[in-house]
Amino acid sequence: MDKIIMGCIKKDRRQQSALFYLYYNYGIAVAVAYCSDIDEAREVLNDSFLKVFNNINDYDPSKPFEAWFRIIIIRTAINHYRKHSKDVQWSPIEDHVTVLEIRDSCDEEIIDMTPEEVLKLVQQLPPAYRMAINLYAVEGYSHQEIAKNLGISVGTSKSNLSKARAKLKFLISQCKLLSF
Repeated sequence: MDKIIMGCIKKDRRQQSALFYLYYNYGIAVAVAYCSDIDEAREVLNDSFLKVFNNINDYDPSKPFEAWFRIIIIRTAINHYRKHSKDVQWSPIEDHVTVLEIRDSCDEEIIDMTPEEVLKLVQQLPPAYRMAINLYAVEGYSHQEIAKNLGISVGTSKSNLSKARAKLKFLISQCKLLSF
């Protein structure tokens, strides 16, 4: 790995290509969690690799490359979301769906689902909800950090997370109904 990083620092295209192919699958797995489809995830990932190649001198080799790369992908996804948030078509949570109407056992049912199935459901969430649930539940960001990164209020962050959870529970319950 040190050879590849040193080559990338020297702008060696072969080493950049090697890094790209070595970390493409990892990167797409991270990006797809923040994007609504694979094309958007590829765009975020390509932008992330460009940032990696342009800022490789900032990488600290004493730390895992994956962690540094993951942060770049997430920040790129956040920037992509902020850039395109004006274009977002909001699909409001159904009026008849409330957190109270969804069975409490729904949380246990998620265990019976594969990560790929859960990811597909998360991708169905509106962008603001998807971003909130990923940053809070997956990455461990606080509402203050989410608000700062997305340019929203803390209250909006909390609201988006609550609505994301309710919508996700609803989608899970719908999957369970369809599987019977």
